[in-house]
Amino acid sequence: MPQQFDASTITNLRDLGGIALVGNSAVRPGLLLRSGQLDRLDPAADPSVAALGIHTVVDLRTEKERRERPDRLPEGARLIVADVLAGAFSRHRAGDAPAGGEVPARLEDVLGNPAVADEYLGGGKAEKLMCDTYRTFVTSESACQAYGLLLTTLAEPDCGPVLFHCTAGKDRTGWAATVVLLLLGADEETAGREYLAVAPAVRAAFAPLIDGFTAVGGDPEIAGAILGVRPAYLAAALEAMRWAYGSVEGYVRDGLGISDAAVDRIRARCVA
Repeated sequence: MPQQFDASTITNLRDLGGIALVGNSAVRPGLLLRSGQLDRLDPAADPSVAALGIHTVVDLRTEKERRERPDRLPEGARLIVADVLAGAFSRHRAGDAPAGGEVPARLEDVLGNPAVADEYLGGGKAEKLMCDTYRTFVTSESACQAYGLLLTTLAEPDCGPVLFHCTAGKDRTGWAATVVLLLLGADEETAGREYLAVAPAVRAAFAPLIDGFTAVGGDPEIAGAILGVRPAYLAAALEAMRWAYGSVEGYVRDGLGISDAAVDRIRARCVA
């Protein structure tokens, strides 16, 4: 079973180690870590984090997110930027409606005005927009480059324990974890359980934002759709992957540009 760390300065920190794979194997512990943003990381306050020996941090966030809340890296760790939504804000102006792909990087903006949120996201539109966002994780050029960079990093012999993260650690990070698990040999049911398992940690981390939104009249369903993890979201990405590439192996090879030799190195290193 994966380990959820009780870290006080990192949101939603999890080790994928221990997740069952086909063939009576499992993900090797201590190598594949996922979380929310690291802007409050304090190794002195979280000695369990320091003990993980994180060597590489892969930041899946946008330039705007990184600028506003830069990562605090574990001592000795290197940073790799893999912007899944690169260019998502190139045409964005304050007050614009969120487009597919932008929502995970605009949580506070999207939930900052209940009237605007209701206009653009009410009546089930929030869930539809989130499904569109997950499809862009598979189809957009920036996402393919970012997830390809993550897997390229995992294939490096000296990458050490890798922590990959976005803001909440649920959407961009959730798809990354799903792809890695499927590639290592987890079935979709197992990968789906890991995807959904972060819900309590995300709810706790963003409770002030949710409470503030609903306190001034915001629709709880909108907040739930934007800050939740739902089976429909992951299903949308998996459907897009199968439609475009047939399988996770095809997606990784043809969509992300990862060679079979690199996949073999990832599996040899990360499968116990």
